[in-house]
Amino acid sequence: MELGVFSLTDIHAAVEGGTRPTPGQRMDDVVAYGILADRLGLDLFGIGEHHSHDFAVSSPVVALAAVARATERVRLVSTATVLTTLDPVRVYQDHATLDLLSHGRAEIVAGRSAFAEPFALFGVDPDRLDEIYAEKLDLLLQCRDHERVTWSGSSRPALLDQEISPRAYADRLPVWVGVGGTPTSALRAGDLGLPMMLGFIGGTLDNARRLVETYRFAGEQAGHDPATLEVGLAAHLYVGAATASARDDAYPYYRRYVSSPTSRSSGWVVSRDQMNDLSERGGALLIGGPEQVAAKLLDLADQLGIDRFLGQVDFGGMPRGMVESSVERFAGEVAPVLRAAG
Repeated sequence: MELGVFSLTDIHAAVEGGTRPTPGQRMDDVVAYGILADRLGLDLFGIGEHHSHDFAVSSPVVALAAVARATERVRLVSTATVLTTLDPVRVYQDHATLDLLSHGRAEIVAGRSAFAEPFALFGVDPDRLDEIYAEKLDLLLQCRDHERVTWSGSSRPALLDQEISPRAYADRLPVWVGVGGTPTSALRAGDLGLPMMLGFIGGTLDNARRLVETYRFAGEQAGHDPATLEVGLAAHLYVGAATASARDDAYPYYRRYVSSPTSRSSGWVVSRDQMNDLSERGGALLIGGPEQVAAKLLDLADQLGIDRFLGQVDFGGMPRGMVESSVERFAGEVAPVLRAAG
């Protein structure tokens, strides 16, 4: 299983009060986490995309380029690129440039966005999201697979034998389909034979299993080799010294994160008992000591057959030192258990 961490770059003042960090300060922290992930031998580092004052990064590929020049081996992942609001030609060009800068370490997770904020900003009709996403994903794959592209659709002007440059560093740039909770997205990923990155941010393991089964069924029905149907999982992650203290430490930040109003929702108040339940084996949260987090990930590997895991490690204003300690435990104590298990 490939292992990594990511940030959605949300901005909050410290829980105990104090000055809200600037976007620049948050970017400094996020880039430092990418460098740390590389130094500790993790496989992946990701940055998400948002378009409001509640988040620091609107262009993950730019922030990942900063990480690329300060690292050597960690793969650089958009988590996720909001494809519905962007020009697929430019998305490919930007990530191919990142791939060149990083000597072949760039990957795209192409999502629709669960947040409403970008649609008005970029003039996208929310009622046409699925149609627009499918069309833009097709063009992105055409750009990925061919140096010259002829294409037509409703979401941008047609292309007639147009050269698409620059090309990625080597072979084909990996494109994953980002999936929230909709079976339609899982069916699309399977039908195309593309790897699926599933956001496991709520609900139960049974819900996640149904989406993974839907994806694999669609892929096999479309004639794709089951061995090529890869599944990634993204979830909130905090690894403390022990399970009880980890939950004590993480709860104020998790509560802050999920209760903060966003363009997606007005937020919701989570009790300590609810967080504890979600942190147990079978729940969506990976908050605990190294042994418990490793056990949960082994469960996920066994029951879902996941090929990679990405943990969202900084949320709700969690201090940099606390994030870095969590990443160090994840890389130094959890990862060896998972790798030894195969």
